[in-house]
Amino acid sequence: MSTFSITDARAQLPDLVTAAESEDVFIERRGQRAAVLVSPKRYEEMLDALEEVEDIAAFDAAVAEEGENIPWAQVKADLGWA
Repeated sequence: MSTFSITDARAQLPDLVTAAESEDVFIERRGQRAAVLVSPKRYEEMLDALEEVEDIAAFDAAVAEEGENIPWAQVKADLGWA
């Protein structure tokens, strides 16, 4: 993990993009984190993980939902799987 000010990042952007291939690069504005450079591979991994968490939350919400349950056999029939 590396941290750079916006001014330094602007001057070293090609090098920071290269560094982001192997580590997260934080960019600060007035001492506060303002942005992060990550590799496309790492970004995709993070999106996949986020989608997994969202799917789990949606499943948990569906299971907790009150109401009538539909038997699995009926679901398969409705979808044409039976």
